[in-house]
Amino acid sequence: MSEVKKIAVIGLGYVGLPLAVHLARHYPVTGVDINSRRVEELRAGHDRTNEIDADVLSASSLHLTDQISEVGDADIYIVTVPTPVDKNNEPDLTAVRVASKLVGSVLKNGDIVVYESTVYPGVTEDVAGPELEAASGLICGEDFFLGYSPERINPGDKEHTVDKITKVVAGQNDEVTKVLSEIYGRLTTGGIFVARDIRTAEAAKVIENAQRDINIAFINEVTTIFQKMDLSVYDVLEAAETKWNFLNFSPGLVGGHCIGVDPFYLAHSATALGLHPEIILAGRRINDGMGKYVADCIAKELAQKGKGTGAKILVLGLTFKENVPDLRNSRVIDIVRELESQGFLVDVHDAFADSAEAGAIFDVTLMPSLDEAKGYDCVVGAVPHQPYVEFNVARFETLLNKNGLVADVKGMWRSLELPDHIGRWQL
Repeated sequence: MSEVKKIAVIGLGYVGLPLAVHLARHYPVTGVDINSRRVEELRAGHDRTNEIDADVLSASSLHLTDQISEVGDADIYIVTVPTPVDKNNEPDLTAVRVASKLVGSVLKNGDIVVYESTVYPGVTEDVAGPELEAASGLICGEDFFLGYSPERINPGDKEHTVDKITKVVAGQNDEVTKVLSEIYGRLTTGGIFVARDIRTAEAAKVIENAQRDINIAFINEVTTIFQKMDLSVYDVLEAAETKWNFLNFSPGLVGGHCIGVDPFYLAHSATALGLHPEIILAGRRINDGMGKYVADCIAKELAQKGKGTGAKILVLGLTFKENVPDLRNSRVIDIVRELESQGFLVDVHDAFADSAEAGAIFDVTLMPSLDEAKGYDCVVGAVPHQPYVEFNVARFETLLNKNGLVADVKGMWRSLELPDHIGRWQL
């Protein structure tokens, strides 16, 4: 692309940083983040998300800044800011609006603004476009143009990285689509899929995670049924997965920035059209209720052992998934809060999470280490971080009091034979 002088990536989180680093192998790229601390850490070669290794980051030609004024000469702006929901589970487009205003302040004739943030159909053209127009004084579709290419980042996944996956692209017109196809085509070996239009690409992204959420909700629901039958869902799944077309989903807590959030964006669109999305919202209710369900099961098991108010519980893991520091929308906190509300004394340890971030997001004080940990009535395996997966019987003997309980939420210790004096509960 000889005509492309410079690309600016706005937002350097789990999505933006890997994208910017890989694009910088082919184009002059500047990464912009309004968080000055984040920019300074990246300049020092440290990525707190663990998505980019220090040596790769240090060797990259990527320029980093917290000043939008430094990217006024860019031709392509790619916005990768978060799109959460508010306390009422309604879409919160604050970051999209703010980023659009920032980009609009430096926008020029002929520029293209691409959004990767997960949104409901229409946001790019009906929300972001007008914000860009208002900030720039330019006309969308005449002076500058829009594009959409949904992110598909899976935190901690080193196989399906942005340079290997299929990228969906859509432009405001054929010319923009061609430009985006060429840029992203140089980025990834996974190929390019050109969506019919921007709204179609937005819709495709939002159903990807909604579909996964619904599948997990089904497994979570049958898990509660099998518990009543004194069956472990993991044993049932092990048998069912031998069928060639059985979908492999496991039970648990559904958190993170995407799966626990995106269905609400789709539901918002449906409600605005006068429709009631029954399956989508039912899935959300089931998954959002799993933390309380797990806590109630643990409390019941402890009560059978004569342990109630004041019993000490150690929860292992606070992030939303294994082997990543990502705390966004983690539902492990639901287990912690419910157990505390029932009078248990709960300590939390996480092998990957940042303690300051845990305090800021959840008001939780993480244990600095497990070196001196002992005297617990229950150990809850909430997140299968590798250091926890490797626990042996001796480790539990140290952590637990006599007649203690191992509560294995994710089935990571299923194959571990525990002595008779240590109880076991699992989904």
